[in-house]
Amino acid sequence: MSKRAETIRTLFAQPPALSADNVADRRVAAGAVRSMKDTFSDIERENEALRGRLAGAEQVVEIDAGLIDPSPFADRFAQDDEAFAALKQSIAARGQEIPVLLRPSPLAEGRWQTAYGHRRVRAARELGRPVRAIVRALDDDALVLAQGLENAAREDLSFIERAFFALRLETAGRPRAVIQEALAIDRAEASKLIAVANVVPYELARGIGKAPRIGRGRWQAFAEALRDRGALRRVMTAAAAPGFAALDSDARFARAFAAARRPAATAASRAAMDIRDSAGRSLAEVSARGRAVKVRFAGAEGEAFAAFLAARLPGLFEEFHAAATSQDGPAED
Repeated sequence: MSKRAETIRTLFAQPPALSADNVADRRVAAGAVRSMKDTFSDIERENEALRGRLAGAEQVVEIDAGLIDPSPFADRFAQDDEAFAALKQSIAARGQEIPVLLRPSPLAEGRWQTAYGHRRVRAARELGRPVRAIVRALDDDALVLAQGLENAAREDLSFIERAFFALRLETAGRPRAVIQEALAIDRAEASKLIAVANVVPYELARGIGKAPRIGRGRWQAFAEALRDRGALRRVMTAAAAPGFAALDSDARFARAFAAARRPAATAASRAAMDIRDSAGRSLAEVSARGRAVKVRFAGAEGEAFAAFLAARLPGLFEEFHAAATSQDGPAED
């Protein structure tokens, strides 16, 4: 028996029902997961056999979806994607065929927390149906392992979802060995996942989405680029731009990555401001780059005007600051 299979049997006292959603959502494994693909296939075959013994193994109960909370260790970005829509349609048409796994909530009596089956719980809630579930007493480590084994067997989480799952587990004080076991990875891969999640702001990552086709290499390059504050500002600006949210998740990553790698646009690379007189004649060109301001005069009066401007610069600064203060409004007590 494989080590992974033994973990499953040890985790659940009775034959468990590690399941996939009603609608399969399989993707090609990436990084460390690819090297363990054969192991995962073995797990899936065992899971099918274990599901067949479910009826005689444990009682399936129906629970109000409104009483079910998510796992304290979120492992995916919630999005209204096509896979969830298909799952919801399947449950609406045929009912919930595979039960979810819950534990009694340690935070509130009479409530439950989801070990796996979050999307089925969500679909049932939106459909106004009770959730078919197996309830089992699990501590935090057992909850994490059940959750991780389910996702590993289905190869369902993208790299960035796995990264934030690993970070949440570590932040919650879960041992590194538990993180590795839950995600079926070695210590080096766990470190890489957590390193990326520590650099990429969560809100930015959630805005980009799961980016299923973006693997470890590009996320690492993106995280490295974001160490520069200028790059982070450019990416946040790009993410807030109209049309960004309408792109698919992989395209949103590409747009954000391009913004991170693009040098900051400067006034020097843009057309200088053309200053004209009341008759429309060009007097000068003004460009600014940070603290450097350049004025190029069209006529021969440049040197004389520079002396004229220097003499009046203090007064112009006072006028500038007075105007800025009046636009901000009076200071509050």
